[in-house]
Amino acid sequence: MGDQTIVITGGSSGVGAAAARQLAAKGERVVLVGRSQDRTAAVAAEIDVPYHLADFEDLESVRGLADQLSAGYPRIEVLANNAGGIFGDREVTKDGFEKTFQINHLAPFLLTYLLMPTLVSSRAKLLQTSSVAAKRYGHLDLDDLQNERRYSPNKAYGDSKLANILFTSELHRRYHDRGVSAVAFHPGNLATNFASETTSWFRWIYRPPFSRLLLKGADEGGDALAWLAEGTPGSTWEPGEYYSGNKLARSAPQAEDARLAEELWDRSVSMLGL
Repeated sequence: MGDQTIVITGGSSGVGAAAARQLAAKGERVVLVGRSQDRTAAVAAEIDVPYHLADFEDLESVRGLADQLSAGYPRIEVLANNAGGIFGDREVTKDGFEKTFQINHLAPFLLTYLLMPTLVSSRAKLLQTSSVAAKRYGHLDLDDLQNERRYSPNKAYGDSKLANILFTSELHRRYHDRGVSAVAFHPGNLATNFASETTSWFRWIYRPPFSRLLLKGADEGGDALAWLAEGTPGSTWEPGEYYSGNKLARSAPQAEDARLAEELWDRSVSMLGL
């Protein structure tokens, strides 16, 4: 498509960096968002694009990012909510939320919500990087969204990735008639540093020698994000849906629960004081 302004969170490594390189090479106006000054600046310099810093473990940082993006980019044709991870023992952020739930769901929810005037006027595409873990480990309990009763790193991650899919379907319901197109996708099982902070057994899969044997390169996940970013909603891909391998896919049964999606949205708004 070319000449879109594409904001990619989690853009300093892995899927985000791979997609940023591909999209910049095709003439898109890529805007990187990352947590690490050094890594984000390095990728931005390599492909000659602007960047912003934000730590999704701090919601004030997310609000500041939204202000910077709103002021700096009158149009944002694509917002790729790609930042996230799987972590270790249960932690609560200074904002009072379980770390995985905040970084993977509440922070991108907040950023999207605050950018919505720009996104609506841009008739934007909203891309949520989810995971097959939503199907394998996710099961949301609206009365225990932060897993105070049943925490494990895998469950917290699966729940948050399921929340990404539900967020997508509710975005579609609320904003598709205003020109916004939302989609969620599984980027693939990739050899990245995504599991570097977890105590889950996942960490062994993402380290040599298993990563070389079992996982694909980050470029494949970048391909998936770039395909959605450059695609035409309603033609290349269907808004409100979940994709894997650039094909429509099924996730956990709860992912198709429209009532749950609406209630998760309302709970998220309340938790964030929006």
